[in-house]
Amino acid sequence: MTEKMWVYKFEELDAAERYVGGKWDDIRGLFGGKGANLAEMIRIGVPVPPGFTVTTEACNGYLHAGGVFPGQMWEQVLEALKGVEQKTGKKFGDATCPLLVSCRSGAKFSMPGMMDTVLNIGLNDTTAAGMVELTGDARFVYDAYRRLIQMFGSVVMGIPDEKFEEVISAARLKAGVEHDTQLSAEHWLEMTQKFKTIFRSHTQVDFPQDPVEQLHMATEAVFKSWNGKRAIDYRNAANIAHDLGTAVNVQTMVFGNMGDDCATGVAMTRHGSNGEPGLEGDFLINAQGEDVVAGIRMTEDILEMSKSFPEAFKELEQIADKLEKHYHEMQDMEFTVEKGKLWMLQTRDGKRTAQAAVRIAVDMANEGLITKQGAVTRISPEQIDFFLHPQFAPQSLELARSEGRMVARGLNVSPGAASGFVVFTADLAESWSKEDGKKVIMVRPETKPDDVHGMLAAEGVLTSRGGRTSHAALVARQFGKPAVVGVQELEIDLIRREMQVGEELIREGDVISIDGNTGEVFLGELLKMIPDIKDPWLIDLLSWADEFRTLGVWANADYPDDAARAREYGAQGIGLCRSEHMFFETERLPLFQKMIMADLAVDQRDALNELLQFQREDFAGLFRVMDGLPVIVRLIDPPLHEFLPDFVELMLELSDMKLRIRDTATLSQIDELLGQIRVKERIRERAEKLREQNPMLGMRGVRLGIHIPDLTKMQVRAIFEAACQVTREGCTVLPKIMIPLVAHANELRVQRDSLEKEARLVMEEQQIEIEYKFGTMIELPRAALTADQIAEYAEFFSYGTNDLTQTTYGISRDDAESGFLVEYVHKGILPENPFATLDADGVGQLMAIGIKKGRKVRPDLECGICGEHGGDPQSIDLCHGMGLSYVSCSPFRVPIARLAAAHAALKDKS
Repeated sequence: MTEKMWVYKFEELDAAERYVGGKWDDIRGLFGGKGANLAEMIRIGVPVPPGFTVTTEACNGYLHAGGVFPGQMWEQVLEALKGVEQKTGKKFGDATCPLLVSCRSGAKFSMPGMMDTVLNIGLNDTTAAGMVELTGDARFVYDAYRRLIQMFGSVVMGIPDEKFEEVISAARLKAGVEHDTQLSAEHWLEMTQKFKTIFRSHTQVDFPQDPVEQLHMATEAVFKSWNGKRAIDYRNAANIAHDLGTAVNVQTMVFGNMGDDCATGVAMTRHGSNGEPGLEGDFLINAQGEDVVAGIRMTEDILEMSKSFPEAFKELEQIADKLEKHYHEMQDMEFTVEKGKLWMLQTRDGKRTAQAAVRIAVDMANEGLITKQGAVTRISPEQIDFFLHPQFAPQSLELARSEGRMVARGLNVSPGAASGFVVFTADLAESWSKEDGKKVIMVRPETKPDDVHGMLAAEGVLTSRGGRTSHAALVARQFGKPAVVGVQELEIDLIRREMQVGEELIREGDVISIDGNTGEVFLGELLKMIPDIKDPWLIDLLSWADEFRTLGVWANADYPDDAARAREYGAQGIGLCRSEHMFFETERLPLFQKMIMADLAVDQRDALNELLQFQREDFAGLFRVMDGLPVIVRLIDPPLHEFLPDFVELMLELSDMKLRIRDTATLSQIDELLGQIRVKERIRERAEKLREQNPMLGMRGVRLGIHIPDLTKMQVRAIFEAACQVTREGCTVLPKIMIPLVAHANELRVQRDSLEKEARLVMEEQQIEIEYKFGTMIELPRAALTADQIAEYAEFFSYGTNDLTQTTYGISRDDAESGFLVEYVHKGILPENPFATLDADGVGQLMAIGIKKGRKVRPDLECGICGEHGGDPQSIDLCHGMGLSYVSCSPFRVPIARLAAAHAALKDKS
């Protein structure tokens, strides 16, 4: 039986392709990204120092066997080493013409700086002396030798690197020089001896003089580094599987530190920050690669290399162009110039910002390197999300963390960055923002509808309670406000106007920063950078995405400004206008409360007539902005308690007023207080009568419309009067009225009959015919299961997946997200948060049943989704598969949804 190949020379790529079946992704899995690209560069004629790759399978075999090389792996390493000796004309361990090699890790996915490298393997006392005689450069040789001892000691033996650096710092100080390059051969020879002493004192053994033993131990160290803490942490953060293993690349050393005709550097084929074409990078003359990345010396711009090494730079430009055209991707390259000769040590796909990623993808499509389809699939929805929201500058974040200014972490519910003065009330937030021009962060235990004006005025929102679909989260996402919620470390004292976070006491007026991307909370202000939605490359990319997607993308918007933003971002309609939000504004809430609390019908009608004026103008504003596009208005659907005075506060106020009577001196003052008490008592009695034990499952939605029919009639009248008004102005208005929380077809029948009569009456009065539809929101399991009955009275379905998930699981999303749901996800009981990503097996099945049953009765039934899931890429993929007509999401997630819908269509097509 033929022994398994654990080791491949760089030029044996064809054999590896036969072994894995020829797929490049599988080659990367076997060779690691570094090894695969080194082999590929050799195949296309790029100058690469000879070497070989020990496969990831060997690494996994070593780890599974508890630290034993598998099979004949080590014998194959030694055989491959002989092949390198033949190619270079040098011999490993030879004193007269020694071969030196590097031993580098290389996993399938790039993990910069997470695993280990050892350079200059093969140096010992004998080969060092031979190299001095061969090169005539003792300084270079002992600089290389001390690097080997230092890296070997740190990587292989676990000696703290600081022990070596202390010796170098002391030598620079004693010599009176600033940089390592200014140290002489005598300095490095002396330090080599000191490094050996450090090695001996920490390990109780001498530095190994046998080059084969050095290579053996270094290979083991690279294998072991796969399970090092920093590598595991990186993989967790980057969502990289832990069972891939790392390859080991053993490669002939070439030296950029042999004199002024040598150099080393790192270059990207395009700019990683903004995507501009042309080389970007750094290089150093007379240095090794570690010097460039370590930042010990001030590097030079890569373009300056054209002056120092004109021929090598010209070749580097040609190779960069060749690699981009070969890989169809921006490349990050490492290179060394040895005695004027250019060698390529690595190429990999370059890291880049979201802005750069978009520009590079679009530019490459325009250049013919990739297709438009390739450009669209190359950009992730997460990159678009980053593109759209203000961010803290990376260097500012790093500084704040290093200074210990990160004090808490919560749920990152609304992306973006915000800094401002801490305020604890909505009124103060509005006052400081509008009147004083201050930037504020509104901090609350949790937000309520009457906090909205403060949230709108604030730069960001921070709460100690709540989950991803809490009031704070929903409103923040709707208006693009950065928000962090559920920060349990916050102990908020609203009386003292302060909060405690660990040992930090933060008072109202102190400055904090919140990162809605990570959920982190910082003391003080951090520097921000603001991406540009009008970026021409992003516009091109999203227009290409629109060509591929079949799923419509609409927006949830309650106000004209939101609708305008949604339309600017590419929304094709309004999928959800939550009409109850319009009642929470300062001048309207008292009118709505008056309507609810009224004992007499005439008082109720008066309040409704006043509200009608506001609602009509609200809807007219939306219709003007969305000229020619559909607007779905959901009739009022709040839990009724949100509009009622707080029952406990009422009781406390009554108690306080009664106590004040005892301290009141005059009869007239007592009479006045008694009158106020009588009014409060009536309010208390009404509030108690309307009070519900479980308001989320109580008097709301269609039930409220049936219970108070004049309320929803007023809303429909406002919708159609506004539609007629805006139609006269020359706009095309396409209103759709959505009746929420229907559980039984009879509820929809009764409510629609009443409301459609009102709509027909308005159109007759105005003598204008409006194209309209009535539909319902499917947010209860019974509605989904009886969708065929409901479709008799509905021309469209809109799935309210927030409540549908809540009622399907039988849990309160706010309580669950700040409580046991985190534990469920962490322990793997649930694969993910069902309020963030649609539950395909449960909620998804109910949706699919509803769509199938509904379209059986009404084949042209329009079906959409308007819950928070409408902006989640994974949920959008599910919606595409179910054949939904559209998804509706926050205006700020419209670009993300457009791209995600294109990805779903292209995946389906492939």
